Amino acid sequence: MNTTPENHSADHPASIRSDLINVVRGFCMGAADTVPGVSGGTVALIMGHYTRLIRAISRVDSTLVSLIKKGQWADAARHLDARFLAALGLGIGCGIVLLANAMHFLLDVYLPETFAVFLGLLAASLWVVVKSIDQWNLNRVLTLLAAAGFAVVISSLPTSSGEPSLPYLFMASSIAICAMILPGISGAFVLLVFGVYHPITGIIKDAAKLNFSSEGFLQLTVVALGCGFGLLAFSRLLRYLLEHRPSATLAGLTGLMLGSAFKLWPLQQATAATASLKPKFRVMETFSPSTWEGTSLTTLIVLAVAAAIFVVIAETLSQRLSERQQTSDGQAKKR
Repeated sequence: MNTTPENHSADHPASIRSDLINVVRGFCMGAADTVPGVSGGTVALIMGHYTRLIRAISRVDSTLVSLIKKGQWADAARHLDARFLAALGLGIGCGIVLLANAMHFLLDVYLPETFAVFLGLLAASLWVVVKSIDQWNLNRVLTLLAAAGFAVVISSLPTSSGEPSLPYLFMASSIAICAMILPGISGAFVLLVFGVYHPITGIIKDAAKLNFSSEGFLQLTVVALGCGFGLLAFSRLLRYLLEHRPSATLAGLTGLMLGSAFKLWPLQQATAATASLKPKFRVMETFSPSTWEGTSLTTLIVLAVAAAIFVVIAETLSQRLSERQQTSDGQAKKR
């Protein structure tokens, strides 16, 4: 068996600057993953590190295990692209811990405004992904439509409630983490569907306040194990698709994003009978613009447009930084 590590980091020279950029990328992913309806995978796709992330995750393999057994730690780190994953993981953790409480508040008090912002983010994200597909044909259109239909079905499932068992937490987190790395399918919403979103974010909120019980620690440990299992089981398939069928895969990812958009419709609020209940027990009612009596439609439109513009600007800046980095790397190699 070949255990020589591939130099996967050669195309991504390490520097303090790149580490800081990856921490910011991770923070944005973590923030997105706390929101039902928004995917951290979408953020990764927008910010240009999606393919590298999937490749790095999929390198937890027999080669890595062999290198570790031999004590070849530096080679193992290069094989795994560990510096990239560490910076990204730090950012994701900070984003989830710092924003879980804020997201609870926003979804509870300012749901229409919050959904308007994320609908704008998603709309611009669709543009970013679509323009990266080299050519459209019938198969890719059908792939997009099938993926969109799948996302609609998943997002339409009724949410459940109740106290989850540890095996149930493991199963839910295994599925949710797969959704979190897929643009368009919200891992947070999957947790909501399984009825574990509020328990898990509640534990994270308590941990951020250093109010950590042994039961909460055990639950988070089970969630972490479930996430690890889901990532390892799913990332290899996704890596294969991105390497061998990139345009068809991106068409499917676009469909997933498109199909989940309706879940972020801003004109919705809890029914009068459930408005006073905890968020996980509320029943949401949607409205058309003509019947909406909540937040000003103009305000919601402005928020959505501003969010979309932010994504376009961020994507443009990210592309320019990437081009400059490639030019700088090329000049360094010539020297």
